Amino acid sequence: MSTEGADLDAFVTRLEYVAMRLQRHAAAPTPSGLTDPDEPSGEQWDWGQVWAHLGEFIPYWISQMRLIIEARGPGPVPFGRTKTDPVRVDAIERDRNRPNSELWSRLQRQLGELRKFLEELPAEAWTKQGEHPTLGAMDLPRIVDAFLVGHLEDHATQLDGLAAHNS
Repeated sequence: MSTEGADLDAFVTRLEYVAMRLQRHAAAPTPSGLTDPDEPSGEQWDWGQVWAHLGEFIPYWISQMRLIIEARGPGPVPFGRTKTDPVRVDAIERDRNRPNSELWSRLQRQLGELRKFLEELPAEAWTKQGEHPTLGAMDLPRIVDAFLVGHLEDHATQLDGLAAHNS
């Protein structure tokens, strides 16, 4: 189903595929090492940091999309955070040593919530815009790609790299 410039079916298919990739990593032994440097910051994470971030960002970005969708005024709605957000940083540090199984269980639940959220969005919601502090104006399909589905895929790729370095 196409929803005003967003291909919901494509997002759902990508979500299902990335969930399978992440599930495989959750069941695997924890590898050592660091991710390849993030562009442009050069930041590198260990396995636990990647999983801790995976376990915290879906509810945050869903709440940000709700703010955008529910806004009544004209123009893009301010939304989002940057990598230095203290709540984000604290959550990653707090959860980085939790067992993979615990973080996967949390993430699995959140993936279901994300899918339900996307499937229940009315067509007009997909036309809404937000104003991110560093990326500027973004429509909902771009937000879903950049901060949710595409972001999950990026972190699954980081885990792929860590696993490959340890095999």
